[in-house]
Amino acid sequence: MAHFAELDENNIVTRVLVVNNEDILDGEGQESESVGVSFLQNLFGSETTWKQCSYHGNIRCRYPSIGFEYNSTLDAFINLQPFPSWTLNTTTKTWQPPIVEPDRTDDMISNNQGWIWNENAYQADNTTGWILSANI
Repeated sequence: MAHFAELDENNIVTRVLVVNNEDILDGEGQESESVGVSFLQNLFGSETTWKQCSYHGNIRCRYPSIGFEYNSTLDAFINLQPFPSWTLNTTTKTWQPPIVEPDRTDDMISNNQGWIWNENAYQADNTTGWILSANI
């Protein structure tokens, strides 16, 4: 099965559909994104915009959810920015915090503790942002 994400005018994913492989084959029997796009535009209108994606993240970096953005420069689906201070790493195509997450100690692991990001703490003092949390 093939998967396609519909994009709005801002390249935001509005839905993701599954299409039979037979519906995306070209004249030579090879899978073709453009054939899949044409198939979907015939169903939902020629003004719709579609990008093929992969459930396993093999196409365009990751499987998108509604609200993800398709970044045409990176040719990747990007999840929502988790916090205003985080920046997009264009190599890994993931959001990165402005401060590297501290390591979890063995004691933290045995007590089921970990680090969570606190944007308010970072905005008040940009040398901090990670706080200890229980039960993660």
